[in-house]
Amino acid sequence: MSVPTADPIWEAIRNEAAEETRKEPLLANFLYGVVLNHKTFEDALSFILATKLESTTIHAVALRDLIDEALVNDPEIGAAARADIEAVRERDPACRTFSNPLLFFKGFHAIQSYRIAHYYWRTGRESLALFLQGRISQVLAVDIHPAARIGRGILMDHATGVVIGETAVVEDNVSMLHEVTLGGTGKETGDRHPKVRKGVLIAAGATILGNIEIGEGAKIGAGSVVLDDVPPHTTAVGVPARVVGRPKSEQPALDMDHYIFAGFGDGI
Repeated sequence: MSVPTADPIWEAIRNEAAEETRKEPLLANFLYGVVLNHKTFEDALSFILATKLESTTIHAVALRDLIDEALVNDPEIGAAARADIEAVRERDPACRTFSNPLLFFKGFHAIQSYRIAHYYWRTGRESLALFLQGRISQVLAVDIHPAARIGRGILMDHATGVVIGETAVVEDNVSMLHEVTLGGTGKETGDRHPKVRKGVLIAAGATILGNIEIGEGAKIGAGSVVLDDVPPHTTAVGVPARVVGRPKSEQPALDMDHYIFAGFGDGI
């Protein structure tokens, strides 16, 4: 792949990796293997994803060729991955460097692996896309159907147990935690999964079911079961969920404030 003229995210990742090799020599081979030996962000990303998703039937070398093909033919995948790294760095207090998501965070790995599967779904290679979905689920404990549509600037914090269905839509700058489900309500077919608009914050263990809309800038409380539309810039909590107030900010996904004032609504 050609080296981009300017890539501040990749430059930051390389600088951080080089510094870590000096601070922690035991990790030098690892850091050279996954970052410093690669010329571009896309090269490093494809190497990392291929080594994680390989199986006894498709080895890492063949899988990396498939990932590289997607990254070359659809540059938006790499651009979205960079936006996701920025999102994690800005919103996750446990993330102290730009290299952390690329090296260690399985939520980031799951989203980027989904993006590769989604490319193959869109280009008519559905069996390959479903194979990748299965590997992502087995290896990373995240199950995203390759037909789902997911934007950029996504934070999937911790990620274990996240399920996103076939006709789900997740727009830009959404944050969600572990054990979130964007699912259907039964055996209905067609357009049957949630539509999550920009800036939404979905807390841990929330279940959102059916072809419903979570409006822009909404907040869904932990453990809630959402069965109806949630208006923009409101907070919904409970089983079943009901609107209890408004988030303190227009984009709660960005500030990651999960606190809800019990009995008084959120920020009212």
